[in-house]
Amino acid sequence: MHLSTAKHQQKNLFYLLLIQLRPRQWTKNVLILAALIFSINQVNVNMFYKSILAFFLFSIVSSCVYIVNDFMDREADSNHPTKRFRPMASGALNPFLAISVGLILLLVSLSTSYFLNIRFGLILSLYFIINIAYSIKLKHVVIIDVMIVASGFVLRSIGGGFVIGVHLTPWFLICTMLLSLFLAISKRRHEFIIAQENKYVHRKVLKFYNKELLDQMNSIVTTTTIISYALFTFTSGRTIYLMWTIPFVIYGIFRYLYLIHVEGKGGSPDKLLFEDKSILVAIFFYAIVVITILYLFE
Repeated sequence: MHLSTAKHQQKNLFYLLLIQLRPRQWTKNVLILAALIFSINQVNVNMFYKSILAFFLFSIVSSCVYIVNDFMDREADSNHPTKRFRPMASGALNPFLAISVGLILLLVSLSTSYFLNIRFGLILSLYFIINIAYSIKLKHVVIIDVMIVASGFVLRSIGGGFVIGVHLTPWFLICTMLLSLFLAISKRRHEFIIAQENKYVHRKVLKFYNKELLDQMNSIVTTTTIISYALFTFTSGRTIYLMWTIPFVIYGIFRYLYLIHVEGKGGSPDKLLFEDKSILVAIFFYAIVVITILYLFE
C-alpha cells in the first residue's frame, strides 16, 4: 500500500515538473529552424541533427527561465485568475525543488551547447542572462520590457544560423525583431485590457501603458514589418521570387490583428498562433512556398 502511494506521488511530482517546464511554449523555438529552411539547397543530415538538438537545448533553457520567473512571481501569480493554477503558485510543487531541477537542466544544456558550437553556446548563455535580468528588473521597465521579449526571438534566429554555420541576412533579423515586437506589444495590450476590466494590475509595468500608446506602437511595428519583409525578399541576395511569399505575411499579420481587436485575443501568442486554423494554414503554405522557391530557383 505504501509502495503504491509512493509511486503515485512520484508520478504526480514528475507530472508537475513537466507542466512547470511548459513544453507548450517550446513552439517559440521553432524559429531556430528558420536558418535550416532558408538553406534548403545545402542542407545535409548533420545540419539537420544539429538544428534539432539546438531546438531542444533552447527549449530546455527557456524552461529554466520559466522556472526562475515562476519562482520569483509565485506570490503574485497566486492572486492571478489563471496563473494561480501554475504548480508553484498553487503550492502543488515545492519551489526549491523546481529551482534545483532547473539548475541541473541548465548546466547540462549549456555544457552541451558549447560542445555543439561555441558561438551557439554564447548565444544560449546570453539568452538566459537577458531573460533572468528581465525576470528580476527589466520586465518592470516600460518599452524595454517588450523589446527584451522580442530580442529572445532574434537570438533564436542567430543561434539557429550559428549551429549549422549559415549566415542570416540583417534584413531577416530585422523582420524577426519587428514581428516579435508585434506579438509582444499585442500581448501587453491584451494584458492591459484584462487588467482594466478586472481592476487588478498583475504586471507593474502595465501602469505605465495605455491602450492608445499600445495601439500606436502596434501600428508602427505592423507597417514596418510588412515593408521590411518586402525589402528582404528583394534585397537579401536570394531569388527575387521570394516576393511571392509577401501576401502570406500580410494575411498572417492582418489575421492576428483581427483576432486581437475583434475577438479580444492575444494574451498567449504561442497558443493563438497554433490554434487559429487560418493562421496555421497561412504558415503551412508560406513554408511550402518558401521551400519550393528556394529549391527550384536557387
